[in-house]
Amino acid sequence: MPLPEALRNVRAFVFDLDGTLYQGEQALPGAVEAIRALQQAGYAVCFATNTTSKSRRQLVEKLRRLGFEASADRVFSPPALAGAFLRAQGASAYLLVPEATLEDFAGVRPDETHPDYVVVGDLGPAWTFERLNRAFRLIQEHGARLIGLGRTRYWQTDAGLQLDAGPFIAALEYATGREAIIFGKPDRRFFEQICAALAPPPGQVAMVGDDIRTDVEAAMQAGLRGVLVRTGKFRPSDLEGPVRPEVVLDSVADLRP
Repeated sequence: MPLPEALRNVRAFVFDLDGTLYQGEQALPGAVEAIRALQQAGYAVCFATNTTSKSRRQLVEKLRRLGFEASADRVFSPPALAGAFLRAQGASAYLLVPEATLEDFAGVRPDETHPDYVVVGDLGPAWTFERLNRAFRLIQEHGARLIGLGRTRYWQTDAGLQLDAGPFIAALEYATGREAIIFGKPDRRFFEQICAALAPPPGQVAMVGDDIRTDVEAAMQAGLRGVLVRTGKFRPSDLEGPVRPEVVLDSVADLRP
């Protein structure tokens, strides 16, 4: 099947991970073959995720384990980008991130009393009122700035939908009246960084994902092509709202050159 007409001038593809290429520890049917076909046809391919439960190294390892060809310079994740930002600033941070992603913050000085930044990722079940309230007080009383690792509201797990970092970041913004610096989807800078790494201008880059807002709408607002797949967190009601993807596919398997 040839690429849809809306993607004929596309030179690069950006793929979301969870719910788009794989679910849990299983690649979605036809996903590996579709990615391989695009790469062999000469398209630039990279992977973008708001996942903060794995380091970039672990994401690369998982992609390879599931059969995808991937390298660190083609995997974009909020912890890796935030860690690079903090190191460049020489800043200290109170890190509310999963232990697995701490390696992305190597070289950043931890500080739980007077940090320059509070960094909020997806702690999942490890969230407690004490942790959230400490973050609030560091921002409100001590002047720390807030970094959010994406604004994803929820994601699809093997056990069902689960809250992501977005709601906790929103709670801190509401309580303090201060806006977070966001690393990850749907922040426009996230897509700009990807396009800069891939070389083609935004209009020749397609973002493929299962989230109508965070993946598709955000990418289109940044000038990319928006492709929605009916897997992962996709719900039929997504197509009844104001967002109009340029392409809707049953799955990534349908994306063959």
